[in-house]
Amino acid sequence: MGKVKIKRKSTLIDMTAMSDVTVLLLTFFMLTSTFLQKEPVTVITPSSVSEIKVPVANVATILISPEGKVFLSITGDAEADTKDTWGSEAIRAEILKNAVAEYNRLHPSNPVNLTEQDVAVFSKINMFGVPFKALPEFLRKSQTEQDKIVSDMTRADVGIPLDGNRDLSKPNEFQIWMRAIYSSSNDNLQSMMKKGEGIAVKADHGTPYERVHNVLDNLQTLKMNRFSLMTALKTEQD
Repeated sequence: MGKVKIKRKSTLIDMTAMSDVTVLLLTFFMLTSTFLQKEPVTVITPSSVSEIKVPVANVATILISPEGKVFLSITGDAEADTKDTWGSEAIRAEILKNAVAEYNRLHPSNPVNLTEQDVAVFSKINMFGVPFKALPEFLRKSQTEQDKIVSDMTRADVGIPLDGNRDLSKPNEFQIWMRAIYSSSNDNLQSMMKKGEGIAVKADHGTPYERVHNVLDNLQTLKMNRFSLMTALKTEQD
């Protein structure tokens, strides 16, 4: 008896539909995701059980490195498509001008002079941290050189200077920046700061307590008593 021949079928699978779904999913995640902004130093935050999320818009973030260096990040309205909204770049430019003007008022014999190009460069920087006197030279360097400078925690010209000053008639540089941020023309940012949602403090779990306490003490001196401490969600192992 002869063998029955089974007709062989093609194993080709049409992947067109799968490719379309993959592209749609990729597009969806790209449009809805919030990308992490570049920071000058990697910070491992301590753990907690809090699940409250820090806002991504209209917030001033204070970063304290393990070495105790202080950096600031400012974000404005998420959507700045009308004349009544302030995007991050616009609000950073205004805050810089106001902060430098205040610094120059307090130091008339040694003022800081910035060009419009310097202001434009600053407006695109997510997180900054150099003394006022170092700003002009810093802003005129390439982005690669800027990144190299702020990532070197051994440099004396890295980090926003602050001390235990309580005399607000002679504010330190950190206090000048925070005042300028609070007094910005962005009413949404000011409202968030009043509610305690517009200031976020982010420190490494190994940052000396004295340095963190100094930052918080400066905020309290400025009557900014409501702020968030950024932490990582505690796991079962913790």
